[in-house]
Amino acid sequence: MTAPSSPDTQAENAEVIARQRVMRVLAQAPDQQLEELYEKFADKPDWTFARKPETGLVMTRGRIGGGGAPFNLGEMTVTRAAIQLKSGEVGHAYCQGRNQRKAAIAAFFDAAWLSEAHKQSVEANIIAPLEQEQLTAKKDKLKKAAATKVDFFTMVRGDG
Repeated sequence: MTAPSSPDTQAENAEVIARQRVMRVLAQAPDQQLEELYEKFADKPDWTFARKPETGLVMTRGRIGGGGAPFNLGEMTVTRAAIQLKSGEVGHAYCQGRNQRKAAIAAFFDAAWLSEAHKQSVEANIIAPLEQEQLTAKKDKLKKAAATKVDFFTMVRGDG
């Protein structure tokens, strides 16, 4: 039996989940769209690289049927970056592929989202619209897949 979590722990968990959402949305955003949003973002805070963008490989893991024993599926190219705003917030980003500019911009928006001065603007003008577009695209893809679904069934022959 687990002990009930304290309100502080619950608040920390909520913050972690919210940050994971922001980082996921930024990582999945199209490169060009993220670039355009960065160029249009008003009142950009000053920032420097805490870690310049680096490209490398990560091992991806898979499971048969989603529940079997994990196995190494293959390697994937990933670019990471970390930036620090002059106000002290540090943003991180990991993006699929080799686009170092995208990783830097995603890290910038992560840091700006952490900043109390910019959080509402980033949420309303960057994260929420990107997330809505991604959800719409996912729903469209699921609809297309559902249209091609084939239900197989076995007919039982009667005796006689």
